[in-house]
Amino acid sequence: MTRPSHTARATRKRGERGYSLVALLALMTVMMIAMMAAAPSLQQQSRREREIEAVARGEEVAEAIRLYIRYKGQPPNSMQDLTDGVTPVGSTKKVYVLRASAACDPLTSHNGECGEWRTIKVNDAAFANFVKQLAVYNDGHLPAPTKDPALLRFAQQLPRLTGVLDLGSNDEAPGGEDDSASSNGPFIGVASRSRRASVLTYYGIERHDQWVFTPFFR
Repeated sequence: MTRPSHTARATRKRGERGYSLVALLALMTVMMIAMMAAAPSLQQQSRREREIEAVARGEEVAEAIRLYIRYKGQPPNSMQDLTDGVTPVGSTKKVYVLRASAACDPLTSHNGECGEWRTIKVNDAAFANFVKQLAVYNDGHLPAPTKDPALLRFAQQLPRLTGVLDLGSNDEAPGGEDDSASSNGPFIGVASRSRRASVLTYYGIERHDQWVFTPFFR
């Protein structure tokens, strides 16, 4: 039996290493393609989770506004009013209505910095637009603004719409964030400063800054 020469064995080993290298490169290429294909899905999932958190916190703020009006008899003037808590009329004990984390908008929070909600007043165009879109979502019928007796007298100041038709909208989300300062004075809701299109919908609305979280029309 003739044994392979040293040169033949060396050549065969180099060939095997070559095949291994080609296989490794092929595997790495497949993995890179898979990662690139999965990236948009992972990014969308991340945005979806932040939106879910934004809705949860926004609803917390809306509930805090409701409680503040019930205990204080008037809407809050700042987010600080909500996080500081309120002392009900005739009581000496403070009631805390909003946890600090809910006062941060997750859609505009970056690098550990708290994103600021935009406060919404009764006469804001953003609130009137929300009411209109809510009516469209309910087939042209606007539901009762509230069933809470403490809020009823403020409900008289809210926009009232009749015969609303869904004519569609070409209002595209411009992207970026609204960095304008919130105006001072009583507010009845909050909205995100993110002007991006959303993955989720909130009452059929597909744009972050048009999601108004308020104790009215809930």
